[in-house]
Amino acid sequence: MQITQNPLTVEFIEDADFTTDDDPLDAISDDAPGLGIVLRTDYSNEDAWQAFYTKLQEAEAEFSSDVPSEEPGADADMDGEAPSAAQGAASSSTDAEGDTAMDEEDAVGDDSDDTAPIFFVINAPPAERAKFEGISNLTALRLLNDVDARRAPAPPTGTKRIRPPNRLVDHDGWQEVYTGKIIWIYDAESNRDQCVRLVSQKGAAMYGTATADSWRARVSHICELQVNLASGAMIIDFGGLDRWDYEERVRNLEEAVKAG
Repeated sequence: MQITQNPLTVEFIEDADFTTDDDPLDAISDDAPGLGIVLRTDYSNEDAWQAFYTKLQEAEAEFSSDVPSEEPGADADMDGEAPSAAQGAASSSTDAEGDTAMDEEDAVGDDSDDTAPIFFVINAPPAERAKFEGISNLTALRLLNDVDARRAPAPPTGTKRIRPPNRLVDHDGWQEVYTGKIIWIYDAESNRDQCVRLVSQKGAAMYGTATADSWRARVSHICELQVNLASGAMIIDFGGLDRWDYEERVRNLEEAVKAG
């Protein structure tokens, strides 16, 4: 096979299979209503899920009725505390027991509604749960977001680049990143603590942090966090400290290497 050094044309890329093929999750990642996605990945405790979902609905309703008393700030602490944000929307897009809203009508939404949901909730039916059960942050990003690349943050003076290189942190000066709706993962631990994993679409400005890093936020706080993050009023960086979940980071880094 002969390898050409001629660059691909825009027309070729636009018509290529990897651009035009159907993605079965596009209706969720691109067209679904809401600012963020709550993805259920554990199905072992229905009572705990129902309790979580009820709290989420209550939090959305409360948030939509609140009038902010001050401008939103720029930081949040590790437990998910956030400053006030602009008024948000009112309801999630699926019921707690319902199937994922994958049909075209649900994905497009009702134009007559005055408010849009804060979260699109993915609670897959039994036949579809295998693709979501127990997945990593990186897998969730690859399923529900679009991949891109950016220059990795520069290491501080005197700090060597990571070895071996990893595309989620720094690979020859580049970092794999994702765009799309912010993903919040309900996992096995959520049954106990009623928190979700907030998944980072890119590493923080601090060198050594990774795409797909996560930290846990309580359900009562995630509506305000989501609106602040979506509006750009908040950046989570823990004041330059590395407080992301180390075990999840290791899991993502290992998965990135295996995926090659």
